[in-house]
Amino acid sequence: MTKRARERRAERRSRNARATVRVLLGAVLAFAGVAHLTFARDEFRAQVPPWVPVDEDFTVVASGVAEIALGTALASGWRGREVGAAVAAFFVAVFPGNVSQWRNRRDGFGLDTDRKRLLRLPFQIPLIAGALWSTRQPGVRGRHS
Repeated sequence: MTKRARERRAERRSRNARATVRVLLGAVLAFAGVAHLTFARDEFRAQVPPWVPVDEDFTVVASGVAEIALGTALASGWRGREVGAAVAAFFVAVFPGNVSQWRNRRDGFGLDTDRKRLLRLPFQIPLIAGALWSTRQPGVRGRHS
């Protein structure tokens, strides 16, 4: 196998891996959005910080609608990098809610101890990274490569 053939094969595998992560992350995001609007609405209220100046239920519904839209766009591959950046920004924007849930000792989704709520916080990093990585252009490594 030639070097060029190996490079094409590696790029194809990378593209397939990114597409798999993008579709899975989009599906999970859309599912979470539906959960916001239906069966897990009360659980999501535990994540709304007390300092948010909007009604808790409105915040849960609005974030659910946003998650459905972002998840659908991400899974479909629509506008690639822009949607990936928007999803990453959304994950950054909801992070204070996760911190608030921990700091205010609010139970939700089985996070019923300070330890569980605290251990959950770092998992936002792979979500952000996954949104950005899965929507990056094939062969693009960064500004300085």
